[in-house]
Amino acid sequence: MPTTEELSWDEIKAMVAALSEQSRRTEQALQALAEQMKETDRRMKETDRRIKETDRQMKATDRKIGRLGNRLGEFVESMVEPALVELFRRRGLPVHQVMRRLEAMDDAGHLVCEVDLLVIDSAVAVAVECKSRATVADVDEHLQRLGCFKQAFPRFADLRLQGAIAAMSFAEGADRYAYRQGLYVLAPSGETVTILNDADFQPREW
Repeated sequence: MPTTEELSWDEIKAMVAALSEQSRRTEQALQALAEQMKETDRRMKETDRRIKETDRQMKATDRKIGRLGNRLGEFVESMVEPALVELFRRRGLPVHQVMRRLEAMDDAGHLVCEVDLLVIDSAVAVAVECKSRATVADVDEHLQRLGCFKQAFPRFADLRLQGAIAAMSFAEGADRYAYRQGLYVLAPSGETVTILNDADFQPREW
């Protein structure tokens, strides 16, 4: 490569111009890259904002659905409660008391067990779970609840515990599943409710 002393003034100016042009193009490329990074950052922030907004809307929807589910569950309780005494007396269970919304807390005040309705006679208690639409998962959850009921409510420890699930409707097979698990199955009948279990049904006890 020739030294600067061997180059003509025109050649030196041409080299300087080429280096200047290369520097200009590099600067342009860096500026374009910076703009792309800014745009990418803007889009990521916008995506993050949309995700947060969607999450907020979903949580709000979940709360609304939860409140609606609670209201429907309370409606089922209100429909079922007046019929329980007569329904279970027909099944040979002389009901003396119907209790609503039993809750048990641990030492920290956390809810550990909740029962919608409890039918009681001198020797037997029936814990009734009320749902607007009952699923197999709801049945399993109630079975778990029955399993820890006496520990959560020791004052009923001497009673023979049975279970029931009442619903406005049942997901496919959920009513039969509850029957096979030894639960009473209660469903609407006209303006009241009825026990769907046949005369051969033997309730499970805890």
